[in-house]
Amino acid sequence: MTTTSDHLTAGTRPPPRREQRRDELATFLRARRARIQPEDVGLPAGQRRRTPGLRREELAQLAGVGITWYTRLEQGRPVDAAERALDAVARTLRLDRVEREHLFRLAGVEPAGPAGPRRPAPDPAVELTLAQLDPLPAAVGNSRHDLLLTNRSYDLLFPRTVAPATPDGRRNSIWCAFTTPACCTPFVRPDEELSRMVAALRAAYGRHVGEPAWEGFLGALAGVSARFRTLWERRDAAPPYDGPTVLRHPGIGEVRLRAARLGAPAGPEGRLTVYTPWTPGDRALLERLHLRPPAAPAPHAHGPEHGLAPDAG
Repeated sequence: MTTTSDHLTAGTRPPPRREQRRDELATFLRARRARIQPEDVGLPAGQRRRTPGLRREELAQLAGVGITWYTRLEQGRPVDAAERALDAVARTLRLDRVEREHLFRLAGVEPAGPAGPRRPAPDPAVELTLAQLDPLPAAVGNSRHDLLLTNRSYDLLFPRTVAPATPDGRRNSIWCAFTTPACCTPFVRPDEELSRMVAALRAAYGRHVGEPAWEGFLGALAGVSARFRTLWERRDAAPPYDGPTVLRHPGIGEVRLRAARLGAPAGPEGRLTVYTPWTPGDRALLERLHLRPPAAPAPHAHGPEHGLAPDAG
């Protein structure tokens, strides 16, 4: 069976979207099953397990679904993916809300629950709104991390996202995250930030499996960053991180910010991200950056590629 990751580096034409969605579902299920240990669910570990995690028959029994049905589901073969059965699998795999929605989308089933909020209609005043948010860094982006609009403070805080960088000429924060040299990364804890960004991208990808724009973007990024490929293969799916992020800027030093995300008039998945200061001292640093921008750093030799840039959504 051909998986999505094969197409990221093979340079071949991707399969039909339905087939690719099934492949992605199969790989996601196997990865989630592998992280549940038998002793976690009251089963003996045994001495002759050749693979980590639960066996298929154990998961099917715990979830109360047929082993034949589950095997076909995990193999990416056509099945009647009933909501009740998928819900039982999600509970057994201990999926959180975002992972459960990811599972349902890949299976082609609408997750049960209240409908999401309606997106605001396009508003020509959004650029003015961004400008008035200064000195708070703010950007309008989408679930693929494309930067559609940014204000002056955002560009000062994250100067590497100002110029288009992707092959199709887009400004994209996750592309910058994996192509900025490590010596120039703004993140104090880069491993954590990279993992969070990729998990949020994976969760959003469930709505776009097989779409040429998404597949082309993922393939291009995988082609330039081995670290992205490694994190992408983990199949982690999570909501965008909303805790504090510690950044290091050459002009103001370390600053702690938190991303507040709101729906924005930028398509069905548009969102406005505003970076708010964690303390009054962090606010003062942002004001200083806005009022007295530092000179551009002197040219220097870069370290290895795999650095990062901000998450704008």
